[in-house]
Amino acid sequence: MFPWLLTAAAAIVAGAALARTRRLARRLDRLTESYWELRYEHGQLRARVNRLDPEPGSSPVEAGPPPGATAFVPLSSLKR
Repeated sequence: MFPWLLTAAAAIVAGAALARTRRLARRLDRLTESYWELRYEHGQLRARVNRLDPEPGSSPVEAGPPPGATAFVPLSSLKR
């Protein structure tokens, strides 16, 4: 009789642990999604603020090409 009670108790504890783990996994997914949404919105707001009020000392003429822009490199300069 005792082994059956022990088995039933273990099954109940395992079921409770599984339910808690699933709840925590869903919560982690929601928190992760919220984090990335907030990070995206923060980047968007920073870009809007920089367009409205650029940092002192930087002007569009002095800034040069935007990051990630492709520059032309003649092949003759690569052969040397």
